[in-house]
Formats: sequence, C-alpha cells, structure tokens
Amino acid sequence: MAGAAGRSRDEVAAYLALAQVPGIGAARLRTLVAAFETAAAALRAPHGALAALPGFSRAAATAIRAGSPQAGHEILDQLDRLGAAVLLPEDAAFPPLLSEVPDPPALLFAWGDTALLARPSAGIVGSRDHSPYGAAAARLLATGVAGAGVVVVSGMARGIDAIAHAAALDSGGASVGILGNGFGVIYPAVNRALYERMVAHGCLVTELPPGERPHAGAFPRRNRLISGLAGVTVVIEAAPGSGALITADCALDQGRAVLAVPGPITSPTSLGCNKLIQQGAKPALAPGDILEELGLPGAAQGAAEGGPPGRTPPPDLSALQRSLWETLRSEPRHVDVLVATAGAETSAVLTALTELEMRGVVQQRPGMVFGLA
Repeated sequence: MAGAAGRSRDEVAAYLALAQVPGIGAARLRTLVAAFETAAAALRAPHGALAALPGFSRAAATAIRAGSPQAGHEILDQLDRLGAAVLLPEDAAFPPLLSEVPDPPALLFAWGDTALLARPSAGIVGSRDHSPYGAAAARLLATGVAGAGVVVVSGMARGIDAIAHAAALDSGGASVGILGNGFGVIYPAVNRALYERMVAHGCLVTELPPGERPHAGAFPRRNRLISGLAGVTVVIEAAPGSGALITADCALDQGRAVLAVPGPITSPTSLGCNKLIQQGAKPALAPGDILEELGLPGAAQGAAEGGPPGRTPPPDLSALQRSLWETLRSEPRHVDVLVATAGAETSAVLTALTELEMRGVVQQRPGMVFGLA
C-alpha cells in the first residue's frame, strides 16, 4: 500500500530506497528530491551532481548511486502482504505534529487505523519494572483520557507502556504504539497478543522497515516519536536514566508539555517523576489534568456533579471502594463517618482507604479525615 494518491509506486519505491541509504535522513531526502525533482531521478543522478549538493560528501554520493529501486519495491511488497502502509511527509495521513519536531521522520510505516494519527493524543510512558501503584495509575489515566476521545500513545514496551495501551483499548478507546523495530518482529515477545489487538483496533507506527530487529539506537529515536506525536507526555514511573525520562526530555526539546505522576519518596521508580515535578513539571493527579493540558473539554467534568475537577471513579474499584468514593465526592469525611456510611467492618474500610490512597484516588488529611485526591 503506497502513500498519497497521485504518487506512482515506482516513485514511492525510489523514495524508500533512498531512505535506506545510511546517513540519509529527512533533511537530506528533502534536498535530494528538491534538487532532482523526484526520488527516482535522484537515484539515477550522476555522482558529481550528487557530491556537489550542500552537505553531501563523495562517500554519500557513492552510497546513493549504489541504491536500487528494487529495495524499495521489496519493502512495498512486504507492506502489501501485511496490509500496512508507508506515509511520506507530503501525505494527507502523515501526522501534522510530527512535521513540526526537530529531526522529523523521513517516513513512517503504519499498520492499522492511520486516521488515529491526526487525533488529539497523550503519550503515557513509564517503567518496565513498575510497582502496583504505577500499574493502577497507568490504567486510571489511560482509561480516563481514552474515554474522553484522546488517543493514548506509548512505546509497546513491557510494563507501563503495555498497561496503558491495553487500558485504552479495554475502555473502547484508541491507542497508537510506536515501535523500535520493524513490522513482522514481535518485541518483546510477551506482547504478541497486544500487537494483534493494536493492529485490529489501534495503529502501530515505526520508522524501521519490515523485518528489522530492534537495536539500542532505535529506542531513543522511537521515544522522540512518542512525544512528537502527542500533545502532552505523561510519565508515570521512571527511575533515573530510564527511557521514560528520555521521552520526557524529547517532549521538552519539542516544546511539548510534560506531566508526571507523583509517587512515594521511598520508591526508586518514582524518583524520576518526583524530580520532574520538583523541576516544574505539572503533577498528573487525574485524567482531567491531561485533558486540561490538551485544551479539551472534560478537564472540569465532575465539578457540576459535586466531585473535584476532572475526577471520575476508576472503573475497577471494588464495591466498598466505589461506595467510599461516592461518599467522598462531595466533601472530605472523617474516618468514623466513612465507617458508618459504608456499613462494613472498620478494618475493611481502612484497608480500602489505604488501597485508594496508594492509587492516588484519595488522600489522608490531618485528623484522620479523607478526601478525593
């Protein structure tokens, strides 16, 4: 499946062949096509004409001359077999936000519903080795924003990424996964079922051609696409030096908003998030905080219902937890009031409140008073 209508398959194949030449990124591809009018003409251009272009060495010219349209046709044939597409920057389906970032992609391979790439989206990223609190926060935020029509973007990694993708799909919402490998490769292997769900109900995106294995350098480049496609990036749990913090750095470099979920100061996986907040990142306490950053309605939802702004109960609360949430939605209450209205044992109520507090749904105030966070 080629890109935009009106561009011949041979021209797309030539563009793909040029893009596979080492050292030829988006900027050099633009230079080549501008100088020779088409990618096919650039592949056939004389060595001297290529070497004379600004920023092109004789070695680069030699590498371009060695390129073959056949390599591009082979990629297109693989995409056809999968039912996937290639998107070039001039294509209508190419995500407009990605055209604005430093070092924009020269092309994207997309598999699934490419219409999702133009919708408002939030990047949700975090640790592979997450805590139960991080998993609950990922489900809460992904479910909330997906329910408001926002596309959840993440990196298809094990851990928080996979939880965020699955929560968005589980809620009937949409999700886009950015890969550090080519289509036809399942990485990590444990995410095979998630890959299938994303192709059927979401969209997978990568810069790498079909069949390409993941390598160390692919993931930082993947991270810049997560933040570049998203209007806001939310970091849920991140140890210092983690990929999630690299994604946050990419977002800041791109001029995009970064939110962080606060966590216990004793938790290594929350250290990076707490540092981000210390440095000025907005805390993400509810889906409404993310919607507000995107300028979407729903940020104030809940105020008219007597609850705090942007707050809806997580969908997976137990009956007791839901009862406590309903009691607290109008105002904070003393624990004795909560025990009396819940009609449950004091120990069960305290356990439920502790669980809700760990998830960031409620917070304890002085004097054993609890309120929604």
